[in-house]
Amino acid sequence: MQKADFLEWLREGSISIPAALLTEYKNMHLTEKELVLLLQVLHFAEKGNEFPTPAELSGRMASSAFDCTEMLRTLIQKGFIEIKDGFSPDGIRFEKYSLDPFWEKLIDRFLQSRKQERVHARQVEETDLYTCFEEEFGRPLSPFECETLAMWMDDDHHDPLIIKAALREAVISGKLNFRYIDRILFEWKRNGIRTIEQAKSHGRKFRQHQGQQRKMENETNVQPKPVPFYNWLEQ
Repeated sequence: MQKADFLEWLREGSISIPAALLTEYKNMHLTEKELVLLLQVLHFAEKGNEFPTPAELSGRMASSAFDCTEMLRTLIQKGFIEIKDGFSPDGIRFEKYSLDPFWEKLIDRFLQSRKQERVHARQVEETDLYTCFEEEFGRPLSPFECETLAMWMDDDHHDPLIIKAALREAVISGKLNFRYIDRILFEWKRNGIRTIEQAKSHGRKFRQHQGQQRKMENETNVQPKPVPFYNWLEQ
């Protein structure tokens, strides 16, 4: 390739498309040919031709001008392309393709996919949460206990990870019951604890304080209180 040819290749530029287009076009009910045609329309527009003819599109595709005409008609009917009026600087009216509806559909599809992913992730977390409780309790949860778990998540908006942390705190404290766990969650929420890191930090600080109290009691020959862990129910 000669240098002049290489410079010409650079002048042709490149076309940038969102990766979501490649992952979502099938879910948008677009065929591969329709997708390529849309990309060709986009490229023509970037080169200053906002209303390429079917023949011009066909010249870049493995489809006839007739097929391109039919695809354009289908894309307009599906609401992916609009034909709008434009005006040149000297006031001459012309027609052009608008891909705004196409981008709007892609954005809607992308947001819907992310929502579905979050819902699925939430379902997995909830299933795992129920499993953790049943493993710690050594039995299936009762309907009332299942309802309480759902209430913690849906009404009190506790993250499943925080609920697991409260369960762990109850296990460590040797007070494995829902009333105790509910009190832990209540205290954490009252103190603005929303993450696992905050919960761990809160527990460390309390245990350090508790350890200092026991040390002071030992130094003054006072019998230490036989409470090795934080009793949330007495708060």
